[in-house]
Amino acid sequence: MQGCPGGARRGGGWSRTRPPLRRRWREWADLRADSRAFLTPWEPTWPADALTRAAFGRRLRRQAQEWRDDQGYSFLVYDRATDRLVGGLGLTNLRRGVAQMATLGYWVGQPYARNGYMAGATRLVLDFAVGQLGLHRVGAACLPTNAPSRGLLEKVGFTHEGYARGYLRIDGVWRDHVLYAILREEWQG
Repeated sequence: MQGCPGGARRGGGWSRTRPPLRRRWREWADLRADSRAFLTPWEPTWPADALTRAAFGRRLRRQAQEWRDDQGYSFLVYDRATDRLVGGLGLTNLRRGVAQMATLGYWVGQPYARNGYMAGATRLVLDFAVGQLGLHRVGAACLPTNAPSRGLLEKVGFTHEGYARGYLRIDGVWRDHVLYAILREEWQG
């Protein structure tokens, strides 16, 4: 098992990333529930049981298996000063061999959006991706209308690479996405 990223300075505080823990379910479910209207325009449709303890347990088991199999690495993001959950991010679709790449995905709770938490956490995960995992490339995609997400990616050094039609099914509809990536030699961690 690889090590995981720690803490990074953000604005007036710090963000910290950690693998999800079963005991943090209620905090995770509450933040997701309170931010549902904010998140659903940008995410796949939530199943009916999305916020239940059982669903969270299944999610953690799947993520632990992906971690063991070197297929994905998921983290929750916390305010370092308060230990309050602010969001989550992960490296998924990890490919080894000649590719050495993964896809970055992330979400932030509405009360914490646009406060620098995800920029700090993304930098930590990029350090992990390049330093610990030895990846050459990390890609990301977002809806063309998601200006804050595009801004985050550009702020941490991703390059806009293209446009993918019908790329992901978001909120029940196949949606176009803009594609970004950062290469190992471009990362200024």
